[in-house]
Formats: sequence, structure tokens, C-alpha cells
Amino acid sequence: MDSATRARLDGVVADLRRIFGTRMEAVVGYGGAPEQWSRTLALVSSLTFEDLSPLVMPRVEFAQSLDAFPVEYGDIIDTHVVLAGVDPFDDVRIAPSDLRRALEARAASHLIHLRENFIEAAARPAAVDALVRESAPNFHAILRHLARLDGARAEPSAALAQWASARAGLDARVVGDVLALSTEAAPAVDPLRLFPEYLSTVVSLLHAIDRWPAS
Repeated sequence: MDSATRARLDGVVADLRRIFGTRMEAVVGYGGAPEQWSRTLALVSSLTFEDLSPLVMPRVEFAQSLDAFPVEYGDIIDTHVVLAGVDPFDDVRIAPSDLRRALEARAASHLIHLRENFIEAAARPAAVDALVRESAPNFHAILRHLARLDGARAEPSAALAQWASARAGLDARVVGDVLALSTEAAPAVDPLRLFPEYLSTVVSLLHAIDRWPAS
């Protein structure tokens, strides 16, 4: 974490200490990369109406809602850096069954999104191009979490594409092309040509998650 980001986050911590005093248990930054650590989560022992803020939640509430938001909270747990207090996630684990179920729902929603928006695009090249590019990060996220569920490397993209081929039966080339669209500014990939294979790959991914062995 660079010094400017740390100084900015230290200011957030100081403000939270003034508000919560001894009720503040921990503050973490998260996001997966140092430049994204401006996102923070504060965990406190109690939260009143006067304290309400989207950045703060009672510690017990966070623990109780792990099963409801396993993907979102899993991201925080996997990528966080402690800014104040002790690490609040040392003894916190996402249940594999909760994560698998959430990923199945997300993959099904992603498939519906692709089908509906392709119909709305009415075969207009620019609209299909935008659909593929804008949906690629969500596809990437689903695969990344499924790889983590499998205890595999989620990065770099080439490793994730090979894992998807070996463990989920997906076409590594298609996966690699979609991942490129989610991580690169202008990759040498034609989204319009890619769409039919991309759609088929998402169908296969949903079937793979549905058959994923219980842990």
C-alpha cells in the first residue's frame, strides 16, 4: 500500500475512533489490489441509529450474514488488509455449500442477462460488442470464486482459463478471450464473433456448478 493511500485510510480510522471509541473492533481495507484498498469495512461491537453508515456494521451481524452474502464477503475476507485493531477474519470461513449455491444463482442470472440483452441488441454489432465487454468482469468473478472454492489459483487469467478447462470442462480458448475482455483495455478479441461461444460456455459453467461436488 502506498503512503498516500495509507495516510488517507488512517484519516478514516481516526474518524471512526472518534465516533465509536472502544466499540470499534477493527477496520480493514479490501478490494484485491493495492490501488483498490480505499474501500473499507469497519466492524464494531454495537451500532445505533445515530451511527448508521454504509461502511460500518456490527461484528455479530457480519458473522450471521456470511451465508447470505458468501461471494461479496468472501471477497473482503480474501483480499483485506487490517488498518486498525486485530484481524477480524482469523476465525471466519465461508461455508463451501453457501458459496457454491450463491455461484449457481449468479451464473444462472448471468446467463439470463446474456440472453435477454442479446435479444434487445437485435443483432446490432455495437450493442453485442458492448454486451460482451460489459458482462466479462462478472463472468471473470464467477470463475475466480469457483476456483477458490476448488482451492485453486484464481490469477493470472491464463492459469484460471486452464483450471476452467481441466476442472469445469470449459473451452480454455473461449474462457481466455472473455477474461481478456475483462482485464485489458483493447484486447485482440472480436466480441461479436465471440458471443455464440461465450453463451455456450456460460451454459456449460452453470451445469458444472450445479454438479459441483459437495465439500
